[in-house]
Amino acid sequence: MTQHSALIQSAVRTISLELKAITQLKSRIGTPFATACELILACSGRVVVVGIGKSGHIGRKIAATLASTGTAAFFVHPAEACHGDMGMITRDDLVLALSNSGTTSEILTLLPLIKRQGNTLISITGNKDSTLALAASVNLDAQVTQEACPLNLAPTSSTTATLVLGDALAIALLEARGFTAEDFAFSHPGGALGRRLLLKVEHVMHQGTELPRVSVGTSLRDALVEMSRKGLGMTVVETSEGQLAGIFTDGDLRRALDRGIDVRHTQIQEVMTPKGQTATPDILAAQALNIMEEHKISALIVVDEQNRPIGALNMHDLLRAGVI
Repeated sequence: MTQHSALIQSAVRTISLELKAITQLKSRIGTPFATACELILACSGRVVVVGIGKSGHIGRKIAATLASTGTAAFFVHPAEACHGDMGMITRDDLVLALSNSGTTSEILTLLPLIKRQGNTLISITGNKDSTLALAASVNLDAQVTQEACPLNLAPTSSTTATLVLGDALAIALLEARGFTAEDFAFSHPGGALGRRLLLKVEHVMHQGTELPRVSVGTSLRDALVEMSRKGLGMTVVETSEGQLAGIFTDGDLRRALDRGIDVRHTQIQEVMTPKGQTATPDILAAQALNIMEEHKISALIVVDEQNRPIGALNMHDLLRAGVI
């Protein structure tokens, strides 16, 4: 066998063994899992995740996933907890302890303190008869038959199983809480999803003196001057009462020139697009993008409740805002 083939075979074997470990978890999801979820839902404090070594790395990820999906959570290193960080855990908190063996000394050292303070303890272990598992209010069984490591030593399948159990907890809790996409966005305001779910049209639209506008009866020539001055490639056309009459864009200009329109003597209402597509300032910028894409347009007028133009935005604005 060539080295090339051996490397591929090793990768396939690792994936197969970890997939087997995850598949075996399904048969063990039952009352203990539901009980763990109910205990977390009833917790008035936070979920404090503890673990050391590879379990610690997995614990940090589980804590982060819980926190971003509606369950207040953070990670505490057991060794640091033994040297002062135990003070970070209040009486109202719930402790989620991770240990494949269930005999991690740094975690076992914390058990009397956790019990004395009255914290609910949930464990995820690979040994349901271990000291940690038996001390917990409920234990989630993450036992695997074989690590993906050919020496059956390096935590691989076991850490994957623990991670999947953590994800299962987070998602079950998310659904039980009725956690929404908007809730998720509030936890991720700097990300692309946060921008799509939090940014509204009023945050990106051009308004006030930046909004190009002319009235019905304005000459096409003067309308073009207004368009050039504001630089949006369009202008709003208003009635004498200040309501939206239509929109005139670069595309309308090209179509007018194709028809041989006299720029100096033509009035704007003769060549504008009547009404046009509109949005309100309170809708999401992502919704405005959907309107543009659906109607194959590049600019959108923003109107108030009386159908008066108060703003405008185009694809470039949404691109700059990170909505696209």
